[in-house]
Amino acid sequence: MHTRTRYLVLALTTPLVVFTLVGGLMGQQRTPTGAYPHLRVFDDVVSLIFGSYVEEPNPDTVLDGAMLGLAEGLDPDSSYLDAAQVKGMDATSEPTGGTTGLAITRQYYLRVVASLDGSPAAGAGLHTGDYIRAIGGKSTRHMSLHEGQRLLGGPVGSSITLTVLRGSQTDPHEVVLARVAPPAADVTTRVVAPGVGLLRVPAFSARTPAQIKASVTQLTGQGATQVLIDLRHTADGDPALGVEAARLFVKSGTLAIREARGRGQQKTEAQAGDGSLTVPVTLLTTNGTSQAAEVFAAALLENDRAKTVGERTLGRAAAQKLVKLPDGSGLWLTYARWLSPKGTAIHGTGLVPTVPVAEPDREFGAPAPTEDPILDKAIETAKSQAPAKAAA
Repeated sequence: MHTRTRYLVLALTTPLVVFTLVGGLMGQQRTPTGAYPHLRVFDDVVSLIFGSYVEEPNPDTVLDGAMLGLAEGLDPDSSYLDAAQVKGMDATSEPTGGTTGLAITRQYYLRVVASLDGSPAAGAGLHTGDYIRAIGGKSTRHMSLHEGQRLLGGPVGSSITLTVLRGSQTDPHEVVLARVAPPAADVTTRVVAPGVGLLRVPAFSARTPAQIKASVTQLTGQGATQVLIDLRHTADGDPALGVEAARLFVKSGTLAIREARGRGQQKTEAQAGDGSLTVPVTLLTTNGTSQAAEVFAAALLENDRAKTVGERTLGRAAAQKLVKLPDGSGLWLTYARWLSPKGTAIHGTGLVPTVPVAEPDREFGAPAPTEDPILDKAIETAKSQAPAKAAA
């Protein structure tokens, strides 16, 4: 190995070795058994790259790529941030506040989780499962989730062009989305069948539990003895907000479990006064249901307060934090996750519906389908349930 190559290998591998040895990713953790052989392999790979690649690689590019790969191997939400991105997160200036209404995750490219009701993304027909291949002409193939979210935001009134691919279609579509002030995302209601009320929760915020309570009271006042809660494509909201909303329906027992590295499991239990809403509930879910909506659904499901109709939820119920590195870069790292009341992981697995029903496929640019098999099945399921009774 040439002297320059040895130097470059040492420069690249030393930060990884030091980072692994000094307490691991979260601090206070020992290097896991079997880590050293992998570090030796990494050293061999770097040596081959700098000694045998057709042209001399840029050390910074190689190291950034290695760090990105390490973070991507954890989960879609964890990512490596370069020094400029970390500095941007530390900026004290107020955010410009514009949003396209897209919730995204990573799956090879960036992938749409959901479009917020009433947002530009929803108006353009962007749907769960769409792949965003480029944002503003910049490929998302090696783009972190954090960087994608940053590029989607911007000043209110500005716009951004997305290159989108849907399903098995091979031709990408160019979509121009305006950035607007965040929609209100309030809970709405309507009666969908005799004795059956529908409550739509587009997102979870601090005001959502109070809105749910008022909406259920309104529906029962209109004669509803069964309530459907529509959580399809509901992707916004801290998981803790789902717990607070679940208190309305669950009188006793465990609502959720929060698990963090080094802190074990913390259970959240129902308290005196919880469970004031006793009407039978059926939840509507899709693969775009995530975060607070999943924690809320798990609480009702495992406390026998609801059934679910639709698709498996996304499996995204966790919290992240920034871990800064000595060179100014950092890791946006998942450090805690939410479990169901019975201790089953939600993050990475999702919730299996009681009654599985697939959402209809949609061609890009086609109008929304007139049929709604998930809602139809949910109404049928609600009608088959016993009359309203007090929660256990």
